[in-house]
Amino acid sequence: MTTTDPDRTTPATTPARVVEVRYFAAAAEAAGCDAEQVDVPAGTTVGGLLDALVARHGPALRDVAARCALLVDGVLHRDRDEQVGAPDRVDVLPPFAGG
Repeated sequence: MTTTDPDRTTPATTPARVVEVRYFAAAAEAAGCDAEQVDVPAGTTVGGLLDALVARHGPALRDVAARCALLVDGVLHRDRDEQVGAPDRVDVLPPFAGG
């Protein structure tokens, strides 16, 4: 017989935050879209977010993302181990050339 104990609590899990991810130039071409809404769990790192985006869009984005800068709410993040926190927007920016 299975019973439930109302006094026993289950640890709360932090829900994912829905974040707007915007892609520019070659990143948009590789992703096949200019922007999308992505669930970003608490504690996600820059590397984890990039890996999740690559898993969604495939090897073309992997190749571009390796050279991209990531702006998290307008702040540059390059360290793959850095946590992204709870952003509202992430911009994936490939290198730009111009003159």
